[in-house]
Amino acid sequence: MRFQGKITSWKDDQGFGFITPNGGGPQVFVHIKSLSSQRRRPLGNEIVTYELTMNGKGQPRAENVAFVRDGALKGRSQRKGAGSLWFAAAFLAFVAGSALAGKMLPVVFGLYLGASAVTFVVYAFDKSAAKSNRQRTTERTLHLFSLAGGWPGALFAQRLLRHKSSKESFQMRFWFTVVLNCGIFGWLLTPFGSRALRMVLGLP
Repeated sequence: MRFQGKITSWKDDQGFGFITPNGGGPQVFVHIKSLSSQRRRPLGNEIVTYELTMNGKGQPRAENVAFVRDGALKGRSQRKGAGSLWFAAAFLAFVAGSALAGKMLPVVFGLYLGASAVTFVVYAFDKSAAKSNRQRTTERTLHLFSLAGGWPGALFAQRLLRHKSSKESFQMRFWFTVVLNCGIFGWLLTPFGSRALRMVLGLP
């Protein structure tokens, strides 16, 4: 028998939360591994259906948890994700074009590629850690990698690995790092920024 309720609290860093059943009653514990789809992580206040079981202490626990109206949300998420991937690809193409045109040092394009690759791997390890309840990479560290130029790789990881793509607070901070990094890149395209970069790299 399936029941319906709302996820009224969720601790994403620990991978669990509680469902308040429709019609009242004690809250039901839910773990990330109990979700029928691992592609979407709860944010809180989602309506879900679930099967009710009991743990060894006789406390209610949800299994086979499914999001209500998940199909419509999935469609919107896929469109948003595709747009993000195109944006990341277009930015890297612009950096490459700037380097070929002599407006930017080629090493900058290499740095973006390297930082993106490293960031993608860090996201993958964090995704694996979340599934196996191991120590997680802090969100601060993920944002620092993005700010350092790895945000294109972060976008690919978020969309392809379905990791950190639904948490609103994380996304707000993440896009702030993207805007800030793009601003820095724009500054490097100016004559003063170009000279400063050459001085840092020890180039004439």
